[in-house]
Amino acid sequence: MKDNNSSSPVGSDGKSSGENLGEKTEGVTLITGDPKKAIIKLSGPLIVAMILTSAYNLVDAIWVSGLGGNALAAVGFVTPLYMILVGLSNGIGAGATSAISRCIGAKNQEGVNNTAMHTLVITIIISLILTALLEIFLNPVILALGAGETIGLAIEYGRVTFAGTILMLFTGAAYGILRSEGDTMRTMQAMIISSLVNIVLDPILIYLAGWGIAGAAWATVISQALVIMIILYWFFIKKDTFVNLSWKYFKPDLNVIKSILGVGLPASAEFLVMSLVTAILNIILVQVAGTDAVAVYSAGWRVVMMAIIPLVAVGTAVITVSGVAYGAREYQNLRIAHTYSIKVGLAVATLTSIMTFILAPYIAQIFAYSPETKYLAFTIAAFLQVMCVFYVFVPPGIMSSSVFQGVGKGVTSLILTMLRQLLFVALFAYILAICFNLGQQGVWWGIVTGNISGGVVAFIWARLYINRIQKLT
Repeated sequence: MKDNNSSSPVGSDGKSSGENLGEKTEGVTLITGDPKKAIIKLSGPLIVAMILTSAYNLVDAIWVSGLGGNALAAVGFVTPLYMILVGLSNGIGAGATSAISRCIGAKNQEGVNNTAMHTLVITIIISLILTALLEIFLNPVILALGAGETIGLAIEYGRVTFAGTILMLFTGAAYGILRSEGDTMRTMQAMIISSLVNIVLDPILIYLAGWGIAGAAWATVISQALVIMIILYWFFIKKDTFVNLSWKYFKPDLNVIKSILGVGLPASAEFLVMSLVTAILNIILVQVAGTDAVAVYSAGWRVVMMAIIPLVAVGTAVITVSGVAYGAREYQNLRIAHTYSIKVGLAVATLTSIMTFILAPYIAQIFAYSPETKYLAFTIAAFLQVMCVFYVFVPPGIMSSSVFQGVGKGVTSLILTMLRQLLFVALFAYILAICFNLGQQGVWWGIVTGNISGGVVAFIWARLYINRIQKLT
């Protein structure tokens, strides 16, 4: 039976349908070689870039917290919608990475270029549609998410943020294309520039210019616009990438669209699921402990996301390596990539878990530097010390989902996310917080328990899949 999830420009039989690869770049040579070496070398720049990107998200929260608890909570209520855009950006990027890397593995240069062009066209169309929808329906959606007295601030922040939808999605698509050819160094450079510009602009626009919470949103939009200019220079002026972006390579093909969206849409939907769960958790938190609990969760979760960045970076590298291995039908490399990435992830997770637990009280003070938010410090520290419990269970889940995305089985990765977030996290949070009357700490432990359960299920599923395809060859 044909596997629709893995359909790609290389054809259903896995053979190249176009011309062979031209001269290999350093990145392509890397990803078609030793998978262990590729994972480490691809992960390094991504870790640096993602940490700095997360740092500017923290800086946003820190500067916004100076405006008061309501401003911080307002950002928290916009976060579910923002996560949808982040998900689409990352999803399109993952779809491009998976589809293009499979073409590289199959030595199909024509498919590489055509898939890259399809990625850009898809990105532009989706961006235009979403921008219109978000600007029109922002107010009722934010109200439905429980913003209440913070609605004014949430709308002010959201209007500017979502006006830059096309900027966010385009950068995600471009990063995915670069990653597909093993060029994570330039991805790092672009993300660093964006982060630094954002960090510098935050205090200027929020306080010196007097734009308040909208200033934080403008800082993000401006930094993204600058990065797009740099990316366009690389692709269309310098022209030293392995992928060639030009309309002459664009040949509308439904199979190419399926190859990208077969991973991109499920990957985007994963963030939609996480966004939905965040909204559910916010509602539960407001019910059991008020809007302050949302402020604690919003600030603390940024730290958690920063702590697991190295794991996400390794998982991102696994998508590329798995895609190449699958396209080349070197299935043993799938097992190597899966096993090795989990080992690396476990070592990193153990260290970050210990550091988070010890440094939690000091990290919490960062969000409590103003009189308006000082009272939140103790609770934020307690939240972080609970969250670090599940760090060591993150690698099996992330790496397993990345393998499925790499081989084009995006729907399987989505199912795993739905099981973890909706069946485990949301359900356990409700039971512990409301049924067992544990309040906001019940929500925290629900998040921990759900992520542990989800990680175990994902690992078993991936192992069974790899075993099966190896037996078929």
